[in-house]
Amino acid sequence: MSSGTTCSGSGGYSDIHAGTGVTIANASGAVVATGALATGRASSPTTCDFAFTVPDVPAGEDFYQVTVSHRGTLTSSADELRSGPGLSLGD
Repeated sequence: MSSGTTCSGSGGYSDIHAGTGVTIANASGAVVATGALATGRASSPTTCDFAFTVPDVPAGEDFYQVTVSHRGTLTSSADELRSGPGLSLGD
């Protein structure tokens, strides 16, 4: 992949592409908002970066759970979520 070109996951990561679901849950695990990955952009020959926005996440929680596809759940503080959590798959 050339830097800046569009990209998506392949092989074991073929579920990662534009439109893949992003779920935000509260600390109890109840889903409070959903969004999707934007188009991936290559940042190196082996790295594809995806931005995402999840609108209407309700305020008032200290922590939120972020899930992309079926890839497991990461917990972020409300401040981390507002500033944009950095998530990574693979190496």
